[in-house]
Amino acid sequence: MDQSTQRNSTKGHARTKSGVKSTRPRSSTKGPLDADDGTVAGAAAGPVASPIPSQAARFSSAQAASPRSSLNLSRASPAPRSPAPRSPALTANAVKDFSFLLRPEIYHQLSPLSVPSPFRNPSLQPAPETPIPALLSQGHFRGAAIAATQALTSSPVSAVAAAAHPPADPADPARVFELLYTRLACLCLIDATALAAQEAKALEDLNSAFYLDPLTGVHLVPWELRVLGVRLQAIGFGDPRRAVMSYYELAREARAQVAKAGKAGDGEGRVWRERLAELGVKVAGALIEMDDLDGAAEHLATLGDADVGGGDGKGRLAMSRALLWLHLGDVEAARRCVRSTDDEAETTSERIVNALADMADGEYKTALEEWLSLKSTMEDNGQHDEMVGVNLAVCLLYTGKMAEAREVLEGLVDAGDTSHTLLFNLTTMYELCTDRHKNLKMKLAERVASKKPSQLGWEKTNADFKL
Repeated sequence: MDQSTQRNSTKGHARTKSGVKSTRPRSSTKGPLDADDGTVAGAAAGPVASPIPSQAARFSSAQAASPRSSLNLSRASPAPRSPAPRSPALTANAVKDFSFLLRPEIYHQLSPLSVPSPFRNPSLQPAPETPIPALLSQGHFRGAAIAATQALTSSPVSAVAAAAHPPADPADPARVFELLYTRLACLCLIDATALAAQEAKALEDLNSAFYLDPLTGVHLVPWELRVLGVRLQAIGFGDPRRAVMSYYELAREARAQVAKAGKAGDGEGRVWRERLAELGVKVAGALIEMDDLDGAAEHLATLGDADVGGGDGKGRLAMSRALLWLHLGDVEAARRCVRSTDDEAETTSERIVNALADMADGEYKTALEEWLSLKSTMEDNGQHDEMVGVNLAVCLLYTGKMAEAREVLEGLVDAGDTSHTLLFNLTTMYELCTDRHKNLKMKLAERVASKKPSQLGWEKTNADFKL
């Protein structure tokens, strides 16, 4: 090897100096769960482009046959692009085919064996031609779930039922997703969440560009179904982390819509801000289901009061946060979520959380007095709350007054309350009172079945009565 070759070889292996490091400081960022108040107020910043139109533009260039594309499809380019111009070919191909959601093998049969015999009486069951809205208003959630499946799969049991539940058109996303949301929500209401989780897997990637309108960029799936699908798919796929990531995807869209509504000056901003705050609470709930209690506590601590919104939504979300803090064992943080100012009287939410906090601390006598006082105040105002009565009965039980606790719970049933929590606690009381509790449970099931149907739910399962 000559000297020139050696010099070139040495030069090829020489170490080059790196460039001068940039001294630019790291710019501040906001998370997708934080609402940008400056943008909402319409500050002098440039227009914020929603990522939705960019996804529609990417999708319009290559039509997909199903939503099997991964999240990388919607994240292919961080820079937003304008939607593609409308063309005759695009307009002709704008109709999407959702026939993959209408396959009968997706949906499970609902066995009547999980329903107590008093509820299986044919005279108490709705007629097959009953419309789905009527079934929902009467609390026949199992019947509504079956009717929704018949309409989705075009498999009615009779011509009369076919007229009441017309088959869904694969090219009509509004009706397809309305029926699908009815099906999944009703399954959750009848304690069949496991089945709903398996059926929700058919939706696959709801963040895929397949579910976007190729012309307007609007998401074709209703918001309620998208939120419900996050948790169900996390259960169905056995991946709890999927829920956290999906909630953040929804939060990114909600934050963009808040900014868009703020610039337009319409009233949609309040709705999207409430949705954004609700997603923050749901993220904490997902972290708790992952057993990441430390992460849930840190996340809840970052949710300020300004993120909750106003009006009734503020009180509801504040109560949700307080219940999550109680689940984590931090009673003081729970009290702070609903604590009123010095010049305001103690609110009902604050009294409820204080009583629950005392129960969490084992102070059942103190909590009993608070529940009795709250129950008396609500009765004077003509109000009735089943939750107050159930917690009152629990405090009576823990203070050695089992007979009084049983009377309170049976009084709630006579008043028309039939929630799962009430029935489960009452049947537990029967088990503590006597060894012949099965007869008492069956009589309770007959009493509940004789109640007038309501939108709160009529049909119950064996698990409600611990049968």
